[in-house]
Amino acid sequence: MFKKYIEDNVVITDGAMGTYYSQITGKETTLSEWANNNEPDIIKWIHNKYIKAGANLIRTNTFSANTVTLQVSREKVKELLINGYKIALQSAKGKEVFVAADIGPIPEIVNGKEEKKEFILDEYKFLIDTFYNLGAKIYLFETFSDLSYFKELSQYIKNKDKNCYIITQFALTENGYTRKGISVTKIIKFMRECNTIDAFGFNCGVGPTHLKNIIEKIDFGEKIITALPNAGYPEIVNERTVYTQNADYFAEIMLDIKRMGVKIIGGCCGTTPVHIEKIVEKIKQEDEKEQKRDIKVFTPPSLKSSFVFQENRFKEKMKDNKFVIAVELDPPFDIDISNIKNGAESLKESGVDIITIADSPLGRARIDSVMMAAKIKREIGIDTMPHITCRDTNVIGLKSKLMAGYIEGIRNILLVTGDPVPSGDRNEIESVFNLNSFKLMELVKEMNLEKFRNDPYYFGGALNLNTLKKEKEIERMERKIKAGARFFLTQPVFEEEVIRYLKNIKRPDNVKILVGIMPLVSYKNAQFLNNEIPGITIPSIYINRFNDEMSKEEGEREGIKIAVELIKEVKNFVDGLYFITPFDRVYIIKKILDRIKFEVNLI
Repeated sequence: MFKKYIEDNVVITDGAMGTYYSQITGKETTLSEWANNNEPDIIKWIHNKYIKAGANLIRTNTFSANTVTLQVSREKVKELLINGYKIALQSAKGKEVFVAADIGPIPEIVNGKEEKKEFILDEYKFLIDTFYNLGAKIYLFETFSDLSYFKELSQYIKNKDKNCYIITQFALTENGYTRKGISVTKIIKFMRECNTIDAFGFNCGVGPTHLKNIIEKIDFGEKIITALPNAGYPEIVNERTVYTQNADYFAEIMLDIKRMGVKIIGGCCGTTPVHIEKIVEKIKQEDEKEQKRDIKVFTPPSLKSSFVFQENRFKEKMKDNKFVIAVELDPPFDIDISNIKNGAESLKESGVDIITIADSPLGRARIDSVMMAAKIKREIGIDTMPHITCRDTNVIGLKSKLMAGYIEGIRNILLVTGDPVPSGDRNEIESVFNLNSFKLMELVKEMNLEKFRNDPYYFGGALNLNTLKKEKEIERMERKIKAGARFFLTQPVFEEEVIRYLKNIKRPDNVKILVGIMPLVSYKNAQFLNNEIPGITIPSIYINRFNDEMSKEEGEREGIKIAVELIKEVKNFVDGLYFITPFDRVYIIKKILDRIKFEVNLI
């Protein structure tokens, strides 16, 4: 029925539910979905206001109704879905108004923990099953940032009833990318190939003009396309999020969008029944015979002519199967960078291939790793590899960091989840963990295709074999390889069991492993690392080679001997060494390098 209707008509949807609910109730921090149970009359009133304004497709008040977002049981979510659907049906009863079962994205990462894909997929199917059992025929997935589940979910719905109508909508930035870096071009390609999705389009993220500018550049072919932008961009007034009430302007732009052939139009955050009413008025006044505007094919913006290809000796050496030496230096806690610069220059003279820069290790603030790496690369002339963690920055900040590093000539990066904030600081400092290392790699892989395709980032990840469940760590490594990682830096290796396991790891030829070497310097240092640093295990055979009576020089000499012994054990089945510099003592790394030049013949 809906499919037939949309062939001959433009469909007008409702506007925002969440922001409008907050506006009329003053409840800024309460999700409107709870009102399905607690304030059903308010939700019904909102639906009726949109219908009276001229909307002929309303969405159930269920966008955030899932167990991950709400942190409640499926029984409670099911109650919210049932009540939300019934309220919408009651509002539409006796009118030429369609009801869409509204489903929003389920967070994949909560408090730094990644939900399993199988669980997320099952959760979506639970939502679909609940709506289907209520009689839903229209399913609207909105504000998504990736394409991961749509092929399977749309087929799942069509297997239930091929006449069900499926709409998918994506939230874009003004540049035509989702928050996870997926371009409009990729979305359109996917939709053209997926015949189980009936309509697709865009909602949220941008205001009407930015969305219009994106849509007028794309060729959406035979697919029905939707456009539900925000009212504009919000302001904070008296600690409340406020959208400018620009209904006339909004409707003018939406009329332009309608002229482009968009068949489903409405509003998202900040829009109200007034915005919908103005759209309806403009469309009624529009000459139905007006020709659609020419639609140009969207092509992603190409890199400007100022682009300069960066020589990447580290990457080339790895690809040529040559043994590489990487040394990690910690950026300073303050603005004095003389030590790290002098250390990098000294290591360059010793033949080191690349300097890696940690990203505020152990959750303590230091100079930004990307900026420090860029400065060393520029002024010392050695390849650098900043570590980038998910702990402190959301997706917007991570993308900004990656683009900034790129224009500074950085081409090698290590992507890790990041150490947690120390427990004593958690009352004042909150971790972000908007992504984890897998998702961050997928983001960089996507940006490599869309933004950095002429000279993509060469990126790798961490590999921790100092664990009882080594098979699980190999599974994690394989996931990272699938996400685009091409090298791995291991945690410091000391145990014979770990060395034997490392020897037998199977991996593609183009994936390299650099073994972690952390020189010990004293008995206290060895005990501290073994007992207090996660991911490091030091056998007693090495700890007992130190004692409290040793001088600093004696402790360092013993640590150097142990490091050289370990290097001799692993050299034939790894692709390089990854030195973690103890206490900024670069001279210890240089002494080890001097020893292995003669004793191991690696560099």
